[in-house]
Amino acid sequence: MNPVSYPYENFALQGKNDGLPAQPGYPGELGQPGQPGGPMVQYTTVNIVSEAPRDHVIWSIYNLFHWNPCCLGLVALLYSIKARDRKMAGDMSGARHYGSTARCLNIWATVLVCLFSLICIIVVAVYINQVKDSLHRNYQINLNNRYPYGG
Repeated sequence: MNPVSYPYENFALQGKNDGLPAQPGYPGELGQPGQPGGPMVQYTTVNIVSEAPRDHVIWSIYNLFHWNPCCLGLVALLYSIKARDRKMAGDMSGARHYGSTARCLNIWATVLVCLFSLICIIVVAVYINQVKDSLHRNYQINLNNRYPYGG
């Protein structure tokens, strides 16, 4: 089976060249793209714009007003505002740096708030259990008897 070949004059850019001598497009042939006497090869450069760095302002405000352990929420908010200022000024690497620092501070603040909340829940549960046990011992409440005094 013979492959279909197209004349070089009609196409400025050629397809993939696998380098086999029996096929058109062999690098040793004259008149090929990129070779002396052949058509010019055009290259296209595509600049991929990465997404803008995140500044985490909303998360920082939440951490500022929700218990704010060790003032981490305030420091994270300051770094978030610096990241937003750098982003508006066009300094994307500075914005990424400040945004990354704000994210780390927000993570630490969130973890500390969660741990503190969990510890508070455990302490309240233990305290309620101890109060209940103390009431049972001190007043000798009989839960099965509705009227312990004969009423």
